[in-house]
Amino acid sequence: MKRVAIVSNSAFNIYNFRLNLANFIRDRGYEIFFVAPKDEFTSKIVKEGYFIEDVFINPKGNNPLEDKKTIDDFKTIYEKYKPDLILNYTIKPNIYSSLAANSLQIPVINTVTGLGTVFIEESFVTDLVKILYKIAFKRAYKIFFQNFYDMDFFIKNSIVKKEKATVVAGSGVDTVRFSPKEKNKNLDKFVFLFIGRVIKDKGVIEYIKAAEILKKKYKNVEFQILGSLNAENKTLISRKKMYDMINSGAVTYLGSSFRVEEVIRNCDCVVLPSYREGLPKSLLEGASMQKPLIATNVVGCRDVVEDGVNGLLCEVKDHLSLAGACEKMFLMDRKKREAMGRRAREIVLERFDEKIIYNKYIQEIEKIVPVRLKFRLKGSYFSSSYSNNLKLAYKKI
Repeated sequence: MKRVAIVSNSAFNIYNFRLNLANFIRDRGYEIFFVAPKDEFTSKIVKEGYFIEDVFINPKGNNPLEDKKTIDDFKTIYEKYKPDLILNYTIKPNIYSSLAANSLQIPVINTVTGLGTVFIEESFVTDLVKILYKIAFKRAYKIFFQNFYDMDFFIKNSIVKKEKATVVAGSGVDTVRFSPKEKNKNLDKFVFLFIGRVIKDKGVIEYIKAAEILKKKYKNVEFQILGSLNAENKTLISRKKMYDMINSGAVTYLGSSFRVEEVIRNCDCVVLPSYREGLPKSLLEGASMQKPLIATNVVGCRDVVEDGVNGLLCEVKDHLSLAGACEKMFLMDRKKREAMGRRAREIVLERFDEKIIYNKYIQEIEKIVPVRLKFRLKGSYFSSSYSNNLKLAYKKI
């Protein structure tokens, strides 16, 4: 059986962003298993017919001893299950899972979904992460990036070789699940919706400040927030601070939901004032449901939002600019706003449908896994002769 491991920094991430990909690969004759730290979503993944191995990852840590434990955990898992290929997502799996796989001669495909906080606020840690990426990615079979800026950054900084890098249009959108539907709630209000982790880097503070401005001017606008307050991130906004802001009456906090499409259905505009993105899923899902968008003019967001075409762009870390964009959207002629929504849906169907992205993964998987199976030697999975044969096979691809 052809076996593929999919690795991420949380079961939540896998359940919400990688499950459809896993189903797509499994339907083509591959056995899939997941590797991620356990959380409340682990049992949901098991119910979908998959098994998932727990691994220790400290999302906030930079302790070398902890990092060694993470690498050792990955090695133990890979020695046990012997995957033919590993798909890594998010920073620490991209680095530490790759290092473990490299030591066992297991090919990997890494996906850089965004550069994250460490690259937004550059410091000596940024330089360290660059070095770790370079070491970990040296023997990767392929590296997928979700926008051209991130790919160019890695190539120019000699972190990856140009021939190994390629761009995929995000994680893809289920355009059937996220299809246009008419509102059945909040019919008397214009609803702006923010979807994402409630952390500073997503622009939540600016969103709330913009809401405060517009709520004072207009009675029939509502600003909603849908997302977790438990995100593991150093820019996490504390529950107390969040609830203090919510109690001001400017925004409505909806908590988390598995039925994101029902929440999007009953909004009029999806907003993401993020500081930086890979390719934001929330904007793509909103666009797929024919909603106009508002986002910051930053990497990732502007790959989805074309100013004046399917939405509006505003300045990053600028609540006044965001408030201006929201007001412009609110006051816009309804027909023009609906035309933006229709164009948003068309762009998703043209470029971001999940099947387009998944086929790119399958193309690469089917280049390497059959080669690996051909040269696998029974009883000597990690033997030197196997390794040498695989290296020769790589050169032929």
